[in-house]
Amino acid sequence: MTVATRPWASVVIPIKDERDNLVPLTEQLVKVLDGREESRSAPFELIFIDDGSSDGSSDVLDSLAARYQTVKVFHFDRNYGQSAAFDAGFKRSTGELVMTIDGDLQNDPADIATLLPHINTFDLVCGWRKDRHDNLTRKISSRIANSVRSAVTGDRVHDTGCSLKLFRRAVVEKMQLFEGMHRFFPALALMHGFTVTEVPVRHYPRTRGTSKYGVGNRLFKGLYDLVAVRWMQHRCLRYHYRGATTSPSGSTSASVPL
Repeated sequence: MTVATRPWASVVIPIKDERDNLVPLTEQLVKVLDGREESRSAPFELIFIDDGSSDGSSDVLDSLAARYQTVKVFHFDRNYGQSAAFDAGFKRSTGELVMTIDGDLQNDPADIATLLPHINTFDLVCGWRKDRHDNLTRKISSRIANSVRSAVTGDRVHDTGCSLKLFRRAVVEKMQLFEGMHRFFPALALMHGFTVTEVPVRHYPRTRGTSKYGVGNRLFKGLYDLVAVRWMQHRCLRYHYRGATTSPSGSTSASVPL
């Protein structure tokens, strides 16, 4: 059987000091994607963006790249933040579909199979951690930030903080990211006429490593960035050619059925 050279899927994984999670995460992702029917006719790729790790993650990532042909690793020269890591991963990816997942193993790679059927209907499929396994402070700050963001942007998404997402290639190529914009992927996609939905996924307590986010850089910074996103929504260029009625990906609606 002839195998296509272009990957059917790219998985973008930002990494900041997740040394002990990298091997099990990679093994789980490879198992899930290797088992897909799509992988019989086309490859997939795992793209790790090392965001200035200092705990030995860089060496582990390099060893994984040597072990797995599907693994690609890119090292930042210092810590630039999650939005920069996603942006770099999107630009390095070549798959028809682009998936994102955190490196902390709080998302279940097996839930990729839960999201995939919905990409046939929507341009962006977001994971929704309905049953969160975080401490009370993180739960409350996330709930406040998500409620305010949804009310201001109108994206009607409950949990933009869940990194488990699935994008059509056209979405990541259209979005222009700035610092902090990874929290607003659904709003940015809708702004450009793409369709968005969310699907419940599993969430697990962190068992290795430490969280990189607290109230200061999750709640207050996110609310501050809302001002920029709202401005972008009002200033976004929207125009159509005569006879053209579809969105950039061929969809006809920008609604969010939830």
